[in-house]
Amino acid sequence: MNYLAHIYLSGDNDLVTLGNFIADGIKGSRYKKYPKNIQIGILLHRHIDTFTDAHKTVRLSTKRLHEKYGHYSGIIVDILYDHFLAKNWNKYSNTPLEVYVENFYSSLNEHYTILPARVQKMMPYLIADNWLLSYASIEGISRVLDGMNRRTKNKSSMNEAINELKTFYTEFENEFTLFFDELISFANEKLEELKVSIS
Repeated sequence: MNYLAHIYLSGDNDLVTLGNFIADGIKGSRYKKYPKNIQIGILLHRHIDTFTDAHKTVRLSTKRLHEKYGHYSGIIVDILYDHFLAKNWNKYSNTPLEVYVENFYSSLNEHYTILPARVQKMMPYLIADNWLLSYASIEGISRVLDGMNRRTKNKSSMNEAINELKTFYTEFENEFTLFFDELISFANEKLEELKVSIS
């Protein structure tokens, strides 16, 4: 899953949410140097990624892209699924998406000093371009895919995946909806387990 889904699946604890958000940059056992709730978020992120990568419904989505995009297919699906979460946000949260993401940006600023350097560098762009809110529109997702393609020095052609999104929009949305309901249950259960196991 991509940024918005990981944030959403963290529950209502700001530090768990931050841990989930920064987890990709925290390798191996380095998570142990962080406070307990950030550790929980980092480990939750890893469990979510493992569950997602192995899920048969997600694999249906990635298979549709694999011939053209190869190992980038999973990254593209993560981004597309964030689009469907943002688009259908009212189904999953009583807090408007605009308010939710502003609260998250405020939390990032409040906890700036404990964020990894990579996240500190990314933050101004994340907030100025309002990435999380932009996921709700096809135009926003197109910009994200353009940016990801530039990061691969145009080798991935990820920007072109907007065409597959438009062509198979209903299929991707149905797969997201089916999968995300299961992921919510899994993440909630795993979160409770981590709260007990990490002391």
